[in-house]
Amino acid sequence: MVHRIKFGAFVAPMHKPGINPTLALEQDLQLMQQLDSLGYDEAWIGEHHSAGTELISSPEIFIAAAAERTKHLRFGTGVTSISYHNPLWVAERMVQLDHMTRGRVMLGVGPGSLPTDSAMIGLTPTDTRELLSENLEIIVRLLNGETVNAQTKTHKLIDARLHLRPYSDALEIAVAAMASPTGPRLAGTYGLGLLSIGATMNADGFDALAHHWNVAQERASHFGKTVERRDWRLVSMFHLAETEKQAREQVRYGIEFWFKYFQEVAAFPQMAVSGDTIEKMIDFVTEAKVGVIGTAEQARAHIQRLVDQSGGFGTMLMMMHNWANSADTYRSLEILARDVMPHFQGHAAQTLEAAERARQSREAHAAAQLKAVDHMTQKYASELQAKK
Repeated sequence: MVHRIKFGAFVAPMHKPGINPTLALEQDLQLMQQLDSLGYDEAWIGEHHSAGTELISSPEIFIAAAAERTKHLRFGTGVTSISYHNPLWVAERMVQLDHMTRGRVMLGVGPGSLPTDSAMIGLTPTDTRELLSENLEIIVRLLNGETVNAQTKTHKLIDARLHLRPYSDALEIAVAAMASPTGPRLAGTYGLGLLSIGATMNADGFDALAHHWNVAQERASHFGKTVERRDWRLVSMFHLAETEKQAREQVRYGIEFWFKYFQEVAAFPQMAVSGDTIEKMIDFVTEAKVGVIGTAEQARAHIQRLVDQSGGFGTMLMMMHNWANSADTYRSLEILARDVMPHFQGHAAQTLEAAERARQSREAHAAAQLKAVDHMTQKYASELQAKK
């Protein structure tokens, strides 16, 4: 049996400042419907509060609306910046959403990626990383049905407990990971899923994939927990077209803004590109193994490299980036669903083998068909002769 890799989208989302935000949010909801209709498995929705680009401040509210428009797609908070929140309310909101969606939600957790977010509530990047560990422990205990008394830097809990149990037998939690071992360490400590967002942002992240899983396994073993590769999600970037030339031309629509945002606003030094021309930005995506701007064949090869480098994972998430216009973006999603996903889900091999068997046996079957036609012709001729 071939291991079925799931596919989904990681949606920050990315919108140029100054555009109509009402329309942008509506288009994000329409994207959820497109993913659902094309057969994608998951969508993870980010939380951001500043910089005017990643517009969703409450992934829970967005997911509630998106779930009403879709039938099959599962939704994760990608991620809830739990360092910003009372951990009791994070758990309560997710349990409510679990009931409202009949079990189609997952909780993704992280410290928060934009320093301009945490600065507004008086937290430093160091604070948010310390609070991530503290608050995650509280959330896990609450979801396990425990009563919690705790004091963190920002909140005090007194005999805190959930007044609803989750709809799901176990509400799935995934911990975000960039380049450091912090995420894998926490995932292993509590036996949770791993959401490797930064593992394909540069060559160093790609090279660290196997190490990340080793860290998660080591921590899990130390604490008597279990981590499963099926709960490991990797994020990478794709824009596909019928030809590589077409794909490269289409991403000129928005790739420069995307790079500039991470270089100048979100402060990702690993996204600095020498020369800063659009051509160099496009080349960087492939050369640094960040993703694919090209064809389905190139996408299949890229995903196989990730499988080989990591040792195997459960879900391939596309980082949605608005490199191309909406029509070309939809076409890219369609190509990936049609020509890439089946090769990692065991569906392509079955039909290809069936087609090859039919081809190889064609000559014998064709002869049998002709023989059958001749038989029926002779039979009819005999019937006519008998009437005379």
